[in-house]
Amino acid sequence: MYLPEATWSEVADCGTDLAVVPVGATEQHGPHAPLGTDFLIAEAVAAEGSERFSGEVVRAPTIPVGVSEEHRQFPGTLWLSPDTFREVVRETVAGLAAHGFDRVVLVNGHGGNVSALREVAGTITRHDAAYAVSFTWFDAVDDDEIEMGHAGAFETAVLRYLGDLVREGSVEEASDAGAKRWGEWVSGTNLAHDSAEFTDNGVVGDPAEGTEERGARLFDRATDRLADLLETVERRDVSRPARRE
Repeated sequence: MYLPEATWSEVADCGTDLAVVPVGATEQHGPHAPLGTDFLIAEAVAAEGSERFSGEVVRAPTIPVGVSEEHRQFPGTLWLSPDTFREVVRETVAGLAAHGFDRVVLVNGHGGNVSALREVAGTITRHDAAYAVSFTWFDAVDDDEIEMGHAGAFETAVLRYLGDLVREGSVEEASDAGAKRWGEWVSGTNLAHDSAEFTDNGVVGDPAEGTEERGARLFDRATDRLADLLETVERRDVSRPARRE
């Protein structure tokens, strides 16, 4: 069930306690990919993963803005502070739990959200009337040929597979002017706080390597892994362990 398209009476008749919440970002993705890349992919993975899941699951609306201040120099980027982002996620899950959907998988498409999502999922599980875990699609797939980067091969491949989202006329420019790796590293320390310090056009990696065929493989793996996770969360004992004596 896709919550925004359901009526309240249909929700009342829903026979599951399991929900997914797509989470992403609205931020620069180079000259060739849309600002909504992260939440568009998370949304698509959540939808297809839910379809591949053998049970019933409620799919909540997407949270489209995340922890993205590191891209603030690039026009169009929006961001929330980590504290605000965690509260948005926590209160969204609380709303779902109030209607009985108290097992929640947060389907993430943005690297900057990972730490905050892991933290808030723990807070929800320990202190609220729900169980939550975070699933980041690109961490769930195995591909040793290419690195994740930013607006590089991974994301460009999936965007090409999903439809007419890539500005193909700008891919060569994106590849030529992009950075080879994320950050500016010395002695195991990243000296850069903002992406504009090490990439002129916002790209890290080579989007030209992100073929539609590779995108199909990545998307297939990610959605299968999500379906597997939903199976596990559906049957998991989510009660909290007793105090050790």
